[in-house]
Amino acid sequence: VLPVTKGKLTGMAFRVPVPDVSVVDLTFTAEKDTSIEEIDKLLKAASETYMKGFLSYTEEELVSSDFIHNTNSSIYDSKATLQNNLPGEKRFFKVVSWYDNEWGYSNRVVDLLMHMSA
Repeated sequence: VLPVTKGKLTGMAFRVPVPDVSVVDLTFTAEKDTSIEEIDKLLKAASETYMKGFLSYTEEELVSSDFIHNTNSSIYDSKATLQNNLPGEKRFFKVVSWYDNEWGYSNRVVDLLMHMSA
C-alpha cells in the first residue's frame, strides 16, 4: 500500500465469529530495538491525545463480541501483542487491534461529513 513500508511489515485482517467485528494482526520489524512495553506506552499515549476517538487502548482480556458498537477505528489489544524475536533480537513484533467494521466506519463517515460541512 505504501512504498516506504515495502519489506518492513506484513499483516492481515479477518472476520471473527460475530457479524460486525474484525481483528487486524500486524507483524512488523522495528528499525531499532524496542519492547512491548514501549509500544504499549506509545499507543496508549496516542489513544489519550491526538488519536483520541479514533484509537482506543485496552489492557482487559476481551473477546470479539466486546467490541461491537465501539466507535473507534481501532482498539489496540495490549494483551494480545507479542514479541516474536529470536534470542538477542528486539525488533520483531505482532500487534493486534480490533474494530467494529460497520460501526467504526460509520462514525468516520459522520466525522468526514461534519468536517466537510464546517
